[in-house]
Amino acid sequence: MSDGVKTTAVDPSAGEDLMAVEDLSVHFRQRRKVARALDGVSLEWRRGEVLGVVGESGCGKSTLARAMLGLQETAGGEVTLHGNEATGKKGLAELRRRIQMIFQDPYQTLNPRQRVRAIVTEPLIVQNVDRSEHTERVRRALGDVGMDPDRFLDRYPHQLSGGQRQRVAIAAALVLEPEGLICDEPVSMLDASVRSQILAVLLELQQRRNLALIFITHDLSLAWSLCDRIAVMYLGRIVEQGTAVDVIESPKHPYTQALVTAVPVPTAKGREDRELLKGELPDSTRVPAGCRFNPRCPRRFEPCDKVDPTLIDVGTSGHKAACLLYDPAAAEGGAPAPGYSDTSGEPG
Repeated sequence: MSDGVKTTAVDPSAGEDLMAVEDLSVHFRQRRKVARALDGVSLEWRRGEVLGVVGESGCGKSTLARAMLGLQETAGGEVTLHGNEATGKKGLAELRRRIQMIFQDPYQTLNPRQRVRAIVTEPLIVQNVDRSEHTERVRRALGDVGMDPDRFLDRYPHQLSGGQRQRVAIAAALVLEPEGLICDEPVSMLDASVRSQILAVLLELQQRRNLALIFITHDLSLAWSLCDRIAVMYLGRIVEQGTAVDVIESPKHPYTQALVTAVPVPTAKGREDRELLKGELPDSTRVPAGCRFNPRCPRRFEPCDKVDPTLIDVGTSGHKAACLLYDPAAAEGGAPAPGYSDTSGEPG
């Protein structure tokens, strides 16, 4: 199990949606090919919950985070905040005030020419917060991440350790008093000795401020220890989602089962009967026809290369999986899924 441990949890089936995305897609054109980085993702993020988004590198996790905040152009779909569509200059400004993002690399996110004071103050300036509030808010945000303002306000990033830089990045996200933080691999660039400290800071803030958090990670054991719910992504799609307990202890999608088998998560049932994940993640310009996991799936059967599965209920408390093993009607009568031609890489 990872160092951070979540000690409280919200009811994953209760509560108002803070944000939701519906059929969100991001496509990148690469010469004559189209990379489907996100391909029709729908997801709800509830107030006060910790949601994990997990999957291999290249599956679309970071693209989803950027698209949710309007930092990435989308090919289709809708993003809502408190049920209202977050579009246009005004809508995006409100979205970015209420939802902040913490990036993977603290070495790249901080301006090396600015002191900590300016870095943490900048979001207040961008959002036109009254200047009379700046000093108090900045000092409070630094204190909330365990940094003495008197010691650190006038330092430059090169005078800070990696963990201290990430704390400053978190403080800059907190200074606007957001309702949610999207954390994109927030500890993967840090030394092991510092990771648990940063995770503890984030969880303490989440509990004290009732923040909603999204943890984007390739580490399933980290998601298990921190999150109320988990969404598993594969090649631009969510293939399974549910409570952390359901997804880890009773995974349904063969991809999730392989991930659980490969990492040291506790209490996962029947791990000895599952096969390890084989092969490489396909190129997103050549998404397999039918189920996109079928070339690597040890449980594939004839319909899997023809029918594109959708998320269906496979348990209680919102446990869903996109797998034909649990959808015999679709397996027998589903329409052929869109595929890619062998020559151009364009949608077939």
